[in-house]
Amino acid sequence: MDFVIDRPPSSALRELRAHLGRAMTLSGLAGAVALLVLAGPFGTLESLTLAARTGYWGIVVVSTYATGTAIDIVLRPRLAGRGRATRLGGVALATAFAVTALVTALNGLLLGFWPQDDGAIAIIASIFLVAAIASFLLQLQGQATAPAAPVESQPDLLDRLPLDKRGPLVALSVEDHYVRIRTTRGETMLLMRLADAIRETAPTPGLQVHRSHWIAIDAVCTVRREGDRAILTMTTGRDIPASRSHMTALRNAGLLPR
Repeated sequence: MDFVIDRPPSSALRELRAHLGRAMTLSGLAGAVALLVLAGPFGTLESLTLAARTGYWGIVVVSTYATGTAIDIVLRPRLAGRGRATRLGGVALATAFAVTALVTALNGLLLGFWPQDDGAIAIIASIFLVAAIASFLLQLQGQATAPAAPVESQPDLLDRLPLDKRGPLVALSVEDHYVRIRTTRGETMLLMRLADAIRETAPTPGLQVHRSHWIAIDAVCTVRREGDRAILTMTTGRDIPASRSHMTALRNAGLLPR
């Protein structure tokens, strides 16, 4: 049986909570709700009272923003090795589908409005288009305003690699007296001990899953059980075996069900 891993659930949930709890995020959401309440688009100004508009737009804004953020967190590592256009488009389309379904359901549950007849396709298409464009623009804005990562946040191990191979770590594997360093940008062999290489992977979250292998948790795509061991499929390169003695660590990291 294969277990698909986009992100370890606990890690993704922590990141989502941290993002939604930021003062800047909360103030932005509050501003968006206030603007929509005052403007009353889509007929809500005439059909809803001030209190009802506040509740409706508050639920819509918070739930759709949280949905889009969660999708971005989950898909980002899966699309890390793809082109920029693929990453932006993939997240935007996934967000648009999810938000369209969510807004349609909220309109039905909160307002009793379900798209019907000939106007249904136009309404759903407009929601989808707005969600896709908004997601795409938010991603562009995030990339443009994101501060450069500080040097100390990069694993020391990357300093040993050729410049063209320096990217997010995927896995480390022992081969004779060498360690194969695998990143999203390629592979390099270094003459060193695995234990020394692992010490230089911080702050990348990872696990030693075998006496000869270490993996970056965010680079795991699927986990397949084979008897008393497991096989991990990574975002790039060959599969990594996990020995029986490391099954508990995999479960604790959320890579295997308990």
